[in-house]
Amino acid sequence: MKVFIIGVSGAVGGLLARNLIDWGDEVSGLVRRDEQRAELSTRGVAARVAELADLTADSLASMFEGIDAVVYTAGSNGGARDVTAAIDGEGAVRALEATRLAGVNRFALVSVLPEAARGRPVDDDEEFYFAVKKLVDVTVSSSDLDWLILRPSMLVDRAGTGTISLGPAQPHDEVSREDVAATLAELLHEPRIRRQILELTQGPTPIVHAVRANIR
Repeated sequence: MKVFIIGVSGAVGGLLARNLIDWGDEVSGLVRRDEQRAELSTRGVAARVAELADLTADSLASMFEGIDAVVYTAGSNGGARDVTAAIDGEGAVRALEATRLAGVNRFALVSVLPEAARGRPVDDDEEFYFAVKKLVDVTVSSSDLDWLILRPSMLVDRAGTGTISLGPAQPHDEVSREDVAATLAELLHEPRIRRQILELTQGPTPIVHAVRANIR
């Protein structure tokens, strides 16, 4: 499979690229700097250099030629509102439109569990972040593509366990970025999972079994 990752230089995007390459897939993506492109090249990722905010849907679509699936993992992590609007909002919608224009049928979005971070005070910028994420989820879920929205709970940087809980609704908890990437790779290789919103957190079920349990 040929997969284009927007956010391939990020934590989840980079881990996803590694997983897909282990599957034998061809991975490409979008980065902002030449040094990122050079570093990813050593790992077998063919990256294009551009600022997402500077690209039109048409110019982005030209990068998707021959691609089987587009994955959007870029995110602001709840920072300044203008960055959130540009990356989590406008960028994701533009990538969705570019996917359609390029004739690519599969679009996967890494979103956020709505309850994430609710165990602590949330400031106005973070509230804005959650609102933007929800609106983009609505836009993607209205698309006629074979979309997939993955909503992980709070992300943590620890070794993956290879076991998760995955389904239409999950309690707020936490999950390692490694397990998120491994789950997303498994989902991309399961074409029967389409047009679903799946929530993801740590749990007892091996990833492959958790994914197969959501085939509809």
